[in-house]
Amino acid sequence: MTKTHTTPATAADPTVAAAAAQFLSPVVIGLQALAVNGKQAHWNVRGANFIAIHELLDSVVDHAQDGADAAAERIVALGLPVDARVATVASKTTTAVGGGFTQWEDMIRAVIADMDPVIADVQAAIDGLDEIDLASQDIALAIKESLEKDRWFLFAHLAE
Repeated sequence: MTKTHTTPATAADPTVAAAAAQFLSPVVIGLQALAVNGKQAHWNVRGANFIAIHELLDSVVDHAQDGADAAAERIVALGLPVDARVATVASKTTTAVGGGFTQWEDMIRAVIADMDPVIADVQAAIDGLDEIDLASQDIALAIKESLEKDRWFLFAHLAE
């Protein structure tokens, strides 16, 4: 039996890889938490706007999962591992989303409260990656665009 060794086409500069991972890892963790807590919100939202919020929260969860996957895959593509196990995510994040049924206005506020620190981490990644790795920064920019759009859609339900 022949053993096959795979070598990346280009090796990432270890300094660049470490710096990119430093900025993208909190993004992965935050998005993983947002996906789990967004699904919790999706299941337990109540009130007059139930259907709209219920379906919108599914989009928030999908976008959070997609963003986490993109950021994690970038870290791995640069040659470093990602630790986004449930225990790791739980130890590094908090949530405003409660464990039970919640009226839609309060649930939206809770999900937005969970989104805001993730958006701040993404902005920190964008700022930090500007001089380090533009490909990683592009991923962070796309994640920010998606998060801010989802936040806007949620907030529009509260705006008067």
